[in-house]
Amino acid sequence: MLTSKQRAYLRSMANGLETIFHIGKSGVTPELTDAVDNALEARELVKINILDNCLMGTREAAQIIAERTHADVVQVIGNKFVLYRQAKKPSIELPKTKKD
Repeated sequence: MLTSKQRAYLRSMANGLETIFHIGKSGVTPELTDAVDNALEARELVKINILDNCLMGTREAAQIIAERTHADVVQVIGNKFVLYRQAKKPSIELPKTKKD
C-alpha cells in the first residue's frame, strides 16, 4: 500500500511517461494482463490508455489489472491510469514512510 507522499512522487514521475498500452473493445484480456505484468517488472511504472470503444470504465479496468498483476493504482485521470509495482531489482526509490 502506497502512502500519499509516495503516490504524489509516482504521479510526478508518470507525467513524463508515454502511454505504452491501449485497451480497446476487447477489454482486459489475459494477454494484455501478461504484457502489463512484464512491463511492470521491467519499468515498475506504466501508463495505460482506455480507448473510446472500450465497454468498461477507466477505474474498473485499472482495478482489474491492478488485482491481476498485484500492482497499485497510482492515478486515474480521464481515459488514462498509472500502475506501480516494485520490481525484484527496484529502479525507483520511493520516499520513506514514517515507520521506516
